[in-house]
Amino acid sequence: MAVHAGSERHRSGRTPVPGSDPGQGAGGADAGGVDAKVGAAAPAPWPLRLLGVLLGCCTALLGFAYLVLAGAALGPFLLWPATRDGALGRLTAGARGLSGVERARRSVFFGDRFPEHYKVSDQKLLRYLAVRSGTGLLCAVVLLLLGFGLTLAGLTALRTVQGAFGAEDLLVQLLLGGALLFLDIQGLRSLTKLDARSARECFGPSERELLRRRIDELATSRAAVVHAVDTERRRIERDLHDGMQQRLVALAMLLGRARRGRDPGQAEALLRQAHQEAQDVVTELREVAWRIYPSALDSLGLQEALGGVSERCAVPVRIGFDVGEPLPQPVETAAYFVVSESVTNAAKHSGATAVSVRVTLRRRPGTDLPGVLVVRVQDDGKGGADPLGSGLRGLRSRVAALDGALHVDSPPGGPTTITAELPCT
Repeated sequence: MAVHAGSERHRSGRTPVPGSDPGQGAGGADAGGVDAKVGAAAPAPWPLRLLGVLLGCCTALLGFAYLVLAGAALGPFLLWPATRDGALGRLTAGARGLSGVERARRSVFFGDRFPEHYKVSDQKLLRYLAVRSGTGLLCAVVLLLLGFGLTLAGLTALRTVQGAFGAEDLLVQLLLGGALLFLDIQGLRSLTKLDARSARECFGPSERELLRRRIDELATSRAAVVHAVDTERRRIERDLHDGMQQRLVALAMLLGRARRGRDPGQAEALLRQAHQEAQDVVTELREVAWRIYPSALDSLGLQEALGGVSERCAVPVRIGFDVGEPLPQPVETAAYFVVSESVTNAAKHSGATAVSVRVTLRRRPGTDLPGVLVVRVQDDGKGGADPLGSGLRGLRSRVAALDGALHVDSPPGGPTTITAELPCT
């Protein structure tokens, strides 16, 4: 007997739970890793950033010296095809060490976070070191000019106090000093931004790489959706052919026997049997329609539609629903089918005696970003579910079509936990 989870359902009092971004965890789900964009965890204090800029000038000088000296020493070997690979490997090995220092500097002094397992190509590494050396040396020149200007400003103030400068000379000095200070500050700001952008492009995937991966993901998702739709059509055809068609044939045979029968008692019994068969056909037709698309989703919403799943299941299902706002219709539909398919599989194949379903909406505190609907289905069955099976593969395709992620944890002996993360975009 199914357990209706009315006591556990609530719409108010939702507390936002920190979660991943929709393009992240769900993608897979952020989800993080290599595909995540590089960024800063939190803005570092300005004294720490200033110290990082000064240290960057020193590391840029070291990188420039390495490129000049190593390039001069390995230049002839780089030009000869027979020794080019070895010389390039030696040049890149040193550049990789210096780039590691730059990566650590960005992480410590600026709070940047880079993907741990991203593999930087040799060409990209050498290009970054060359750009970084030029940027750092130019930044050092700007800082020297800024220091020189501040020194002149101090001398000008001192001479003014001593009466050496008149009002006209002081005004000219202020105008020239203000213009030079503005140019120095803008130049320093632009160079620090260029430093941050070049580090992001080197130590993480570039915008072009992210776009290419996104195109590949969309192409794979589109093919998976087409395959899932074809599989669903074949399942519907099989249900209609093996179930309802045979019942309708049996109903027609019962009515034919009742019409041809000469015994009124036998005809009455056949008509009663035909009536029961017609009721069974209507029930099965309703079940097929619910598996295709439940009308309760449009009329009553996701919570009541999941209640219908628990009522029709052969094992007790406890549902917790913690969503305090309307959901996009595609997200509701995907969440319903995740729960329906998972509960059906648990009842048919896992030998479970109880199933728990939890639907929550995660948001990042303090942001207006779209939330992530997390659907978690757990049963106490024997486990060992195949994540590559046709049913779970179809669910994964349906979830991936919404930029979501489906995770299956089913060790031998159980329990089986299926978690779907659906971005509400």
